[in-house]
Amino acid sequence: MIRSVTTNDSKDIANIYNEYITNSVITFETKCISVEEIKNRIETLCRQYPFFVFEENNRVTGYCYVHPWKEKAAYSHTFESTIYIEKQSIGKGIGLLLMAKLIDECRKRKYHSLIACITDGNETSIAFHRKFNFTQVSHFKEVGYKFNRWIDVKDFQLIL
Repeated sequence: MIRSVTTNDSKDIANIYNEYITNSVITFETKCISVEEIKNRIETLCRQYPFFVFEENNRVTGYCYVHPWKEKAAYSHTFESTIYIEKQSIGKGIGLLLMAKLIDECRKRKYHSLIACITDGNETSIAFHRKFNFTQVSHFKEVGYKFNRWIDVKDFQLIL
């Protein structure tokens, strides 16, 4: 079931996100995030922007949200999308359902553009975003450093 996030989801979201922090370059965070910090992020984001979770068996197994892409006023209709699915639930279609819901909500809110920042080599995420007609618009070389190596980032954009 897809629903709007609540702060009660903080522990499940922290568990999902921290797995990516410690075991991948998908996020550039380098230290695990506390449940309290996730709660603060939820409170800040869900006041203004769509933030959804996928819940099954009373547990969050995936989540997605948008946040402003840049802070300057002229960017106010462009948002960065974020989506994470717990590792054992990948391939079940949860991400497809969440992203479809997120895009639909962004269109209802008259947002103009979504940006997905994807680390180079994350072919699964690239293929996933292409299913929603995101197209690559940039390739930044060596902008992140994690696990003793430089990492490129590719931006993909969807005009809503």
